[in-house]
Amino acid sequence: MPCPPSPIRSLEGLDKQLEVQHDEVAAGLETQGQTPGAGSSGSSSKDAALTILGDSAQNVIVTAEQDRAVLRKIDLWLMPVIFTIYFLQQLDKSSLSYASVFGIQTDANLHGTAYSWLGSIVYVAQLVWQPVSAYLIVRMPVAKYLFINVFMWGTVVACSSAAHNFIGLLTARFFLGIFEATVAPCFITITQMWWRRREQTMRLGIWYGANAATGMVGSLIAWGVGHIHSNVLHPWQAIFLFVGLLTVVVSPIVWIVLPDSPPKARFLTHEEKIGMEAKVWKWDQVQDFVFDVKTYLCLPSGGISTFGPLIINGFGFNTFNTLLLNIPFVTLQFIIIILSSYIATRIKLKAPVLLCLTLPTIGGAVALLTLGRGPELRNTLLGCYYVTSFFTALQPMLYTWSSQNTAGHTKKLCTTATVFVAQCAGNIVGPLLYTSEEAPVYRRGLIGNLVCWVALAVTILGTAAYLALLNKRHVTARRLAGKAGDVVDTSLETAEDAERLHRLNREKEVSQGTNPKVLNAKAFDDLTDTRNEDFIYVL
Repeated sequence: MPCPPSPIRSLEGLDKQLEVQHDEVAAGLETQGQTPGAGSSGSSSKDAALTILGDSAQNVIVTAEQDRAVLRKIDLWLMPVIFTIYFLQQLDKSSLSYASVFGIQTDANLHGTAYSWLGSIVYVAQLVWQPVSAYLIVRMPVAKYLFINVFMWGTVVACSSAAHNFIGLLTARFFLGIFEATVAPCFITITQMWWRRREQTMRLGIWYGANAATGMVGSLIAWGVGHIHSNVLHPWQAIFLFVGLLTVVVSPIVWIVLPDSPPKARFLTHEEKIGMEAKVWKWDQVQDFVFDVKTYLCLPSGGISTFGPLIINGFGFNTFNTLLLNIPFVTLQFIIIILSSYIATRIKLKAPVLLCLTLPTIGGAVALLTLGRGPELRNTLLGCYYVTSFFTALQPMLYTWSSQNTAGHTKKLCTTATVFVAQCAGNIVGPLLYTSEEAPVYRRGLIGNLVCWVALAVTILGTAAYLALLNKRHVTARRLAGKAGDVVDTSLETAEDAERLHRLNREKEVSQGTNPKVLNAKAFDDLTDTRNEDFIYVL
């Protein structure tokens, strides 16, 4: 697909040529951040970049070196904050799994499925709050809204240390889910807002990798705090208090450092703010979202992370060794997330990487189901459990695959919310399948995860075939609109390669006598992917 002669850094995943001629956006591959007005006329239907440009359609040329310099500024300013907050979110959420090996079930009189419900209730709350959160992300300043939620969930976790029974813990965990429901959707929105399509996979993989980093550091924190002897607090209460107060102390960096939107970014110059998003909720895009088949091509799974320490404990390891042995597991997760993100970025495909990630996960689950639990097998069982760590890389890859194949601001938010609703559903059901009565095998839970992973592998193949069909339809639609049908997709290329491929696309358009005006007609319109024939889907 066409690319501008000299790409300019976009703050919404766009490559905007400032003469209101951005073929890469017109080709729909960088429509991640186009906003107000799906096809309507007037200023409300155009991208906010035009507000900065004003009436002067001047041509601003930015070199690849300048583009890289702006990218470094965005990475250095935003990524540490995003990574830190996502790290704390997972640390607070995972505090329950650390507490499980320090006797929370006995001290709080948790019997039957009570502990499982403490894991599931977080996602029940998120499931309830996701639609509201998606709307509030549009209506409120992102950084300020995020800060409130981070501060409040830290407070809730710290207050969990005062709970002594199931009702108290359940209430605290419910409110934890409410306040944490905003985090990942906010960060996906921010990732789409600040980084180009080709840059999003690695950035999302990095901040999602904070999940694994949490496992490394969190296990050590729990190991250290667990050695504190107190006549007032149980070790699991001390863990809740420590990680909750840590989040409260760190939360102000969101307010201070993270910009609400690109126009308010103090670290960017006027010219570098071209391509930002004006947030408008549009109901016609909601309708497009509802009737788009690929909206529903996501499968839930969950439970194995909540019960991870207990699964290891069931192999015959003691409490403190269980925490330490969880560190290699999460270290492997982090490596797999980053490596798979790098590979997907290099080959410019998601489906093959996703399919490869499901295979070892399925194999590990099958091995855990078929092997016994004798002490002589505990090292083998531990190795099989480590193999299932590939499942962690599935989620960030599905996030980027979904976001990169969706355009239109409102539709993107709805799609993101749906992905998280599906994830919440899996994380609600998953822990309930892992019951303490089935320890140490947890057969129902492993079977549930196995079924989801097999179904996901099949769905990946079906989704790739469907996206290929949509691309063929858009080729036909482009030809009917007087454009070249077969163009090269430059949205996943580096700035240098995109410039080179853009020239090839331009030569192809010229050779076919394409009217230049039709190439730019939709460059700043907030169209959904299905309504923009220039959009090319990522397989």
